[in-house]
Amino acid sequence: MFVRNLLRRISVVSTIGLGGAAVQVFAVGELITPMQTVPPKIAEQVTMENYRDHGMSRWSFRNVGAPLHVVMVPREGEIHRLARAKDSKVNDHRFLDGQGKDVSFDALLEDNDADGVIVIKGDEVVHEQYFHDFDEHAQHIWFSMTKSLVSTAFGILVEQGKVDLQASPAAYIPELKDGGFERVTIQNVLDHATAISFKENYTDLQSDFFQYYAPALNLAWLPGAADAQPNDTKIYGAHDFLSQFIQADSSLKPGRKFDYNSSNADLLGWLIARISGQNLQDFIQENIWSKLGAEHDAYLAVDRAYMPVATGGMNSTLRDAARFGLMIRDRGQYRGQSIIPAAWVDKTLQVGPSLEKSFDANSKYAQEPWQAYHNMWWVLDAQAGEYCAVGVHGQVIYINRLTDTVMVWFSSQATASAASNDNFRVKLNAARVLAKTL
Repeated sequence: MFVRNLLRRISVVSTIGLGGAAVQVFAVGELITPMQTVPPKIAEQVTMENYRDHGMSRWSFRNVGAPLHVVMVPREGEIHRLARAKDSKVNDHRFLDGQGKDVSFDALLEDNDADGVIVIKGDEVVHEQYFHDFDEHAQHIWFSMTKSLVSTAFGILVEQGKVDLQASPAAYIPELKDGGFERVTIQNVLDHATAISFKENYTDLQSDFFQYYAPALNLAWLPGAADAQPNDTKIYGAHDFLSQFIQADSSLKPGRKFDYNSSNADLLGWLIARISGQNLQDFIQENIWSKLGAEHDAYLAVDRAYMPVATGGMNSTLRDAARFGLMIRDRGQYRGQSIIPAAWVDKTLQVGPSLEKSFDANSKYAQEPWQAYHNMWWVLDAQAGEYCAVGVHGQVIYINRLTDTVMVWFSSQATASAASNDNFRVKLNAARVLAKTL
């Protein structure tokens, strides 16, 4: 996604195919348990610089308000208690690990850096488990699952007739004129097919990503970046980056090629704020979070200008993320009320040849199971209503309408990207198999 990926203390030791329920197993060097003593020893100390390092992230991903700045998304009203199945057999399902050993569902997830998982069939929780000191009362960062939340919120404005998806975002945000986003449609933004010249690069510290976007987002540590002031920094926050830096790629036409780019989601968050007249966190709270019967407050990480990071800042408990997933599975309906217009929820699964062609134009995902990317959701099987919200380091809301299933798992994987990441693949594959057998 959008911050530096420091791979430390990890090496691959064995790989087998992903057919059925087989998994890849990683051998991980001894990890330091962070923040255990008072005060923490230097080796245990989580900082802005190391909060995404494997091992440290097991603490920081559930306490992200410590290294980062956040704004609140308060819960509201009566808590909607999730019903629980009397006799769950989920953990009886077996999967093969990298050595051919037969392991349980929980063992598979824990061995692949999951922090927690919840499985809901119909309206009943059939399985819930926590690992690595994570628990049901702790919030966990969503990373790019936030994109799917923001696009869901945006659909409210679309269905209210306040947005033309075929219009340029510059029609609503004049600051974007003469930049890379002026020639695109809002639908291009939703589908990450904006043909902009800016590319995300997680390894080159001299790249535009690290020089401008990462410090503006305030989600990565760079020397001196946190000390910058708006009066002496041209690109201070994410909105400055969107309006003053991004240019068009003249070799591409918008809509022709899917190119996952976090700046699209930041733009969508800006559109929500500009069109609704509310801050993003207030719009989400009023229109979604307050209506879910959530157990806990949520919060959003903010950029250097203290604006909510639409591309990856959401934090919530596992159960509350599942409540959001249930609402999406049930076409925007939850607890007898319509939270999101069904027409907008259904549009995510309206995947035609042009979307598939755009997705296939990106060879990075050729070996992955996705059918398409639409409205900031990852579609596995549009006909079955099987799709996901996905965040780096292994965050997933899995929805399957055909099997009436929702699963959510949070993780602290060492590797950020989901593409070509076997820690990610094995959990997704297991979820797909499990959904068919429940």
